[in-house]
Amino acid sequence: MNLAAATNENLAHTSNVLIYSSMAVYTLAFFAHIAEWVFGSRSKVGRTAAALTGDGAAASPAKIQVQVAQKGGATAVLDRPKIITRSAAGSRDVPDGPGAAGGTFKGDLYGRIAVSLTVVAFLVQAGGVIARAMSVQRAPWGNMYEFSITFSTVAVAAYLILMALKKNVRWMGLLLVTTVLLDLGIATTVLYTSSDQLVPALHSYWLWIHVSTAIICGAVFYIGAVATLLYLFRDSYESKLANGTEPGSFAQSVLSRLPAAATLDKFSYRINAAVFPLWTFTIIAGAIWAGDAWGRYWGWDPKEVWSFITWVAYACYLHARATAGWKGRKAAYLALIAFGCWLFNYYGVNIFVTGKHSYAGV
Repeated sequence: MNLAAATNENLAHTSNVLIYSSMAVYTLAFFAHIAEWVFGSRSKVGRTAAALTGDGAAASPAKIQVQVAQKGGATAVLDRPKIITRSAAGSRDVPDGPGAAGGTFKGDLYGRIAVSLTVVAFLVQAGGVIARAMSVQRAPWGNMYEFSITFSTVAVAAYLILMALKKNVRWMGLLLVTTVLLDLGIATTVLYTSSDQLVPALHSYWLWIHVSTAIICGAVFYIGAVATLLYLFRDSYESKLANGTEPGSFAQSVLSRLPAAATLDKFSYRINAAVFPLWTFTIIAGAIWAGDAWGRYWGWDPKEVWSFITWVAYACYLHARATAGWKGRKAAYLALIAFGCWLFNYYGVNIFVTGKHSYAGV
């Protein structure tokens, strides 16, 4: 074995060690986020007191008469905050929940620890992706294993960037870390492929452009899908309160701490709308690469077809979201269907469907 081969083998081993190490740190972050939600929960008495004082719940004044013992037996009219449970059409009158920490000191402490551990795990995982790239001397997304470890790295990067921009997204941390652990677990056990060079058709600068944009789009679409899913739960919770129905203890403890349904809806829409042009560019870049590699720009290959289906699904969602009659839950269902198309395009097409994109292996 020559020196270059030995160096590449050592780098590949280092990459594997770093990926497994990041999984260990993500596991610690997972438990820290669990502690954040547990210590951030409030008893029914605590939630009621918070609502009446305006802590963590919306309040708009509603006058009620309260008999107050005063000198001379006089009465006074006091203002008590009225809990607004659901935003009215076209307005924003429901505030965001207090977050996973629930406004408690312990919850916030564990939340900060969880974010710190996520940052460390991200840096270790990014090091593993870079080491993988150095071991193969190419872009580290030539097969499903490499795509998976890079995808989850970018997803965490997007989350941390939003955190750095002071966006209220820490409520997403537990779901994000759980998904990353699942992604890395599948990648290291089912999808793992030893470091190897690519077939000649993939030796192109378009590998860096086309696949990297696909990974970024998938990571951001994932962030939007999480917000959309939580929007559906929060919207149902607010509907029950508006109808005078008593939500379950789980809903009162967890869903009450999420941002308002209107906030989640707006967040997911903006995220998906922002990345949609990049997904359009991804498809165009793939077509140009196909023209260079195979002599045709479009051949109805399964990967090409499902990329276009995903594009159409997100286009329908964005159009529906901007149309008066399709806002809210109907548009949210379209967003989840669109992300489901993206997932099938990645896992389903690559594993179960044979096409020109199958030569990359799993």
